[in-house]
Amino acid sequence: MFSPYYAFARRKGPADPLNHCAVNVAVYRSSGNRWAMTERSRDAVNRTTDTFTVGPSHLSWDGRSLTIDVDEITVPIPGRLRGTIRLVPTAITQQAFSLNRSGNHQWWPIAPCARVQVRLDHPRLSWQGDGYFDMNHGDAPLEQGFADWQWSRGAMRDGTAILYEAQRRDGNKVDLAMTFDPSGRMQAFDPPPTVDLRRTGWRVARSVRSESAAKIVKTLEDAPFYARSVISAKLLGEPVTLMHESLSLDRFKMPVVQAMLPFRMPRALR
Repeated sequence: MFSPYYAFARRKGPADPLNHCAVNVAVYRSSGNRWAMTERSRDAVNRTTDTFTVGPSHLSWDGRSLTIDVDEITVPIPGRLRGTIRLVPTAITQQAFSLNRSGNHQWWPIAPCARVQVRLDHPRLSWQGDGYFDMNHGDAPLEQGFADWQWSRGAMRDGTAILYEAQRRDGNKVDLAMTFDPSGRMQAFDPPPTVDLRRTGWRVARSVRSESAAKIVKTLEDAPFYARSVISAKLLGEPVTLMHESLSLDRFKMPVVQAMLPFRMPRALR
């Protein structure tokens, strides 16, 4: 959805989304981060009911776990990013959420509670821990429907909590707050007050819902229109560490930002 090549193609008329696919992998570590997001054409994409292939990287579902075999080249400094990620959900949810009145933007928290196992050959790393898997899909450009959003997810003692706020172009807001237990049962709750956080280096606004003061533990991504952060907050009386995303779609659609994106998202034919 953030492809500058797809955005350019759409200016000429309807464009084929399968001609603009990528597998995005980000590895954060003290010795240096790694980022890969190479877009590929339809000729490099193959999919079946249980598999999805983009160039040399491959995703497969066996009924119990999702295996992601990654073989990518990092940018802007070229380097190999190769290994396997295995995600094992404790349950699969069935409910997707409409994010606008027309229903052309949907969000589905497919596996809110999961275990993840990571084994990388390049760089040589391995770990396992708590995980999460969701999906956004839509029938219209995201920037046409929304101005910005704040999203966060954190592991709780008895499952996971998810907060999803989005400012629609029609002036209304999405304001979702929910927990899921390991069996996939959802419970909505009233979101606590908004806590404004320090803006990023690119001046992207960040905020989070929390019952007490919240703290930015670490900024993982600081881009002209997007930020990914680790936030310490309090939800439902429990301290929680949140993976947090801030997105400014007003920034994203600016021509100067579109011109910058290929440096982080190159395009390859195969």
